[in-house]
Amino acid sequence: MVEFGSEDTQEWREALDAYQERLEGLGNEKLGELDEFYRLELPKVVANRRPEAYITQDELVKVMDWKLSRGKWRARLQSFVAALSDDEVQEASQKAFAALPNLKEAVSQLSVLKGIGPATASAVLAAHAPAVAPFMSDEAMVAALGNAKDYTLKSYLVFAEKLRNKAEELSKLGEDMESFTPSDIERALWSTAAASMPKKTPKSTKAGKGKAAAASAATKGVKRKR
Repeated sequence: MVEFGSEDTQEWREALDAYQERLEGLGNEKLGELDEFYRLELPKVVANRRPEAYITQDELVKVMDWKLSRGKWRARLQSFVAALSDDEVQEASQKAFAALPNLKEAVSQLSVLKGIGPATASAVLAAHAPAVAPFMSDEAMVAALGNAKDYTLKSYLVFAEKLRNKAEELSKLGEDMESFTPSDIERALWSTAAASMPKKTPKSTKAGKGKAAAASAATKGVKRKR
C-alpha cells in the first residue's frame, strides 16, 4: 500500500507490480480484457500509424468502456461516444496527439467531441504518451488532490503536474536507473485503492453455488420422504 507523499521507491514499485493481480482480483472479466487492450494493444497500434498518430471511433468506444469499467459507470457518456463518426474522432485525436506535450491544447482538441471531457481525453492521451499525460482516474485524483469531483481542465493540469513531479522525484531516488512515468504513478495509486475495492463474484461461481444449493435441497427432500 502506498500513499502519495511516500518517497519509498520500493513501496511504489510493489504497488505498481501488483496492479495486474489486483485488477484481476476484482473478478471483472470484461475489465481485464479491456485493460489488456488499453495498456498493451492500443499504444502499439497508435504508435505505428504514420505520418500522424490518431485513434478510430471503435477504439475510442473501447477506451470509454475501459474508463467506465475501471471507475464509475456512466451509460450516457458511452452513448455519446457511440454516436460519433470515425472521421471526427480521427481528426480530433490527430490534432490532440500533435499538440503534445502541451496538455492544455491536447485535451481541448479532444474535448470538441461530444461526451469527451478532460478525464476521457486524458485516457486517450495516456494511451499514446504515458510519460506526458497520466489518466485522470478518481482514485489517483483523491490520492494526489484530496478529491475526485472536479473534472475540469484546470484540475487535470494540476493533477498531471503533481504526478509528473512525483515521477521525477522517485526516478531520482530509485536505484539502478529505475524510472517512473506519471502513468506509473497513476496505476500504482489505483492499485493501492483496488486492494480494498469490493470483489465481483464471477458468474460461473454464482452458477456453481446455485447448483450446489439446489442439489442440497433436493437431497434433503429425498431424506424427508424416506
